[in-house]
Amino acid sequence: MASPIDAVPGGPIPVAGNPPPDAPVTVRTGPGGFRTEIEADGHCLVADEPVGIGGTGAGPTPYEYLLAGLGACTGMTLRMYADRKGWPLEDVVVRLRHGRTHEVDCENCTSPESRVERVEREIELVGPLDDAQRARLMQIADQCPVHRTLAKGFRVESRLREAAPADPVP
Repeated sequence: MASPIDAVPGGPIPVAGNPPPDAPVTVRTGPGGFRTEIEADGHCLVADEPVGIGGTGAGPTPYEYLLAGLGACTGMTLRMYADRKGWPLEDVVVRLRHGRTHEVDCENCTSPESRVERVEREIELVGPLDDAQRARLMQIADQCPVHRTLAKGFRVESRLREAAPADPVP
């Protein structure tokens, strides 16, 4: 089934520079802390944990990167839709928080420690949009690909890869 984005006249906008779907993101965490180097499509990023829990604070936490991905996808999706419709959307600001709540309604919980992950997403739409346009953009926000992936759930398949032998020291 096509998404509402696909229903935009002319179809989805191709994004230049997108890596092929099988291009890997490489993440390397060395000894002595949580500082982690990330390479994605030639871009170098750093992730870390706060100093208070043993990190160096050199970069966002993994959950902050998760939120950033959702926020970026939301903003890009709304920009694409508004541009295709010719709507006067001047700016999109997305603020996100991650938290956990104890699941009150859990019928199949195996322990009282059961929790549900929660993301709070606040979307600010700047520009002279009418109420119908704002309402439609809020519907479209839930159609961004990252939101749909997170809401639907996905499987992570892991396998062990043998480390390459170290180069001999000359």
